[in-house]
Amino acid sequence: MLHTWRWFGKSDPISLSMLKPIGVEGIVTALHEIPNGKVWPLEAILDLKSYIEANGLQWSVVESLPVSEAIKYGGKERDQLIDNYKKSLENLGKAGVNTVCYNFMPVIDWVRTELAKENKDGSFTLYFDRVRFAYFDCCILQRKGAENDYTAEEMQEVRTLHKTITEIEKEALIDTIIVKTQGFINGNINETEQNPIAAFKGLLALYDGINDKQLRENLKYFLEQVIPVAEKYGVNLCIHPDDPPFAVLGLPRIVGSEKDIDWILNAVDNPHNGLTFCAGSLSSGLHNDVPNLARRFVKRTHFAHLRSAEVCDKGNIIEASHLEGRGRLVELVRIFEKEKPQMPMRIDHGKLMLYDADKKYNPGYSFLGRMYALAQIMGIMAAVRTIDEL
Repeated sequence: MLHTWRWFGKSDPISLSMLKPIGVEGIVTALHEIPNGKVWPLEAILDLKSYIEANGLQWSVVESLPVSEAIKYGGKERDQLIDNYKKSLENLGKAGVNTVCYNFMPVIDWVRTELAKENKDGSFTLYFDRVRFAYFDCCILQRKGAENDYTAEEMQEVRTLHKTITEIEKEALIDTIIVKTQGFINGNINETEQNPIAAFKGLLALYDGINDKQLRENLKYFLEQVIPVAEKYGVNLCIHPDDPPFAVLGLPRIVGSEKDIDWILNAVDNPHNGLTFCAGSLSSGLHNDVPNLARRFVKRTHFAHLRSAEVCDKGNIIEASHLEGRGRLVELVRIFEKEKPQMPMRIDHGKLMLYDADKKYNPGYSFLGRMYALAQIMGIMAAVRTIDEL
């Protein structure tokens, strides 16, 4: 597989010149400066592509071309937004950038409650604490009916936490869940927002009355219009699974299981309607057998995110070493190397470690941690190829 690296543009503190020496071949990036819903101009695409190529690399994957909220909930402006999306796909195809990763998660992208959970080895990783998330939902956000989404035992723990949690801890939860994990990836809310709770509630309200069935129909409506354009210009669209792969905050979530993925790929049965196989997201759900999903959907997988998660006691989720956890990356590499040897893959997240700990990298996207993980995956790939040759 092609070794790629997520890079956040020319302002990223990790420069392109740092990447080729560590084995990176392709870049995963986007035109982050363009607001959601606007057309990506061909000139801007070509400019960034030329910049990447001047550094001896290739622009392998767009991650992501954001799908506007009005497309997801079916707002009155969705047709215009879909037309803009089609024009951006056309321009990407003309520029020779042929893989686009996107998601269809309402309001909130990936969800964590802690961005620097300390590991036993002294490094730090991302973490989802179910009780603290329930506290955020029920006591900070005060979402109507939220308590019905949690068990009696979890609600008792929420009440216990309420007695001891500090204002600093509450602010950290708000910052982590609403701002830090969202703002740097074309999120709806960023660090300039003065009242993130109110803004977040306003976004949630857009989905009142939208259930899983309606969200699926809205996704199908979107795909039926954009896939013909993707096919015409040679672009593969690949949907990213929900992270984590279960319902949160009362929002519909429709990309979390084998059944969900099967429905999406059959809704518009075209090879350009594909999957981003995110092993980390999928392994965060106990209902998913990750290698079996890889075998089932490898033909329609156009891009892979290689990381792993471990589901701990009480449903808490920790991002595991790339050699451990439920992602079972050795098996995934064996499957993908055999069936899709030219497919782009990127190391998804990495431990925060050593000299990177005080740097202002985006959450999950440190340099040393990802370099370490890339070396692990490259070793797995070499071993798999050697064994297959014997």
